[in-house]
Amino acid sequence: MLIVRGLNAFYGKSHILQGVDLEINEGEIVSLLGRNGVGRSTTCKAIMGLVAPHGEISFRGREIAGLRPDQIVHAGIGYVPEDRQIFPTLTVKQNLELGLKRANVFGRWNFDDVFKLFPNLGERRDNPAGVLSGGEQQMLTMCRTLMGDPDLVLIDEPTEGLAPKLVEQVGELLNEISRRGVAILLVEQKLTIALKISKRLYVMGHGRIVFEGDPSALAANEGIRKEWLEV
Repeated sequence: MLIVRGLNAFYGKSHILQGVDLEINEGEIVSLLGRNGVGRSTTCKAIMGLVAPHGEISFRGREIAGLRPDQIVHAGIGYVPEDRQIFPTLTVKQNLELGLKRANVFGRWNFDDVFKLFPNLGERRDNPAGVLSGGEQQMLTMCRTLMGDPDLVLIDEPTEGLAPKLVEQVGELLNEISRRGVAILLVEQKLTIALKISKRLYVMGHGRIVFEGDPSALAANEGIRKEWLEV
């Protein structure tokens, strides 16, 4: 579905991504792990065209490197940034409506789906999004992206700063996304949730992929965990 080969990216003269290779197949959850500052978020931004990519990015056989972010979204890729870019003065429901590619045209997700998964959002559907807690805003950001009916969604640090109960809800949502045939590239700091829900994992260090394998292979590889993941 998504194939990335030799991806490089720069911030000014800083060479952030240094030949990243990865791929994601239909409907699978793939985690991208690593310490802060190694290039995980930049990988997502380069795929989405928010940072100039240098290399090959193919989605469903179509080269998308160099396309505008809106063109990439319409091709079928959704993006959930880590900074929760909600519209605070709009209601919860209005924020969700902004995720639709066309007004009142729904795909795999609709309001009832979202409010069933997250009753708190349903109870606050007519409230300004700015009054939501940080965890609720994170849920809203993820659900707004789903309203656009992507085939692949890039999710950057969805559990950061969340209470354990909300972390569990995020895990349930990610599994539900996958069950509906949507693939996920998950940038995550918490190794526990990544090992639990991912089919495959990549570990990044210094702008490169230093490990690729399934959860059992990473759990068994103490050297990789100590060198590239543990603090």
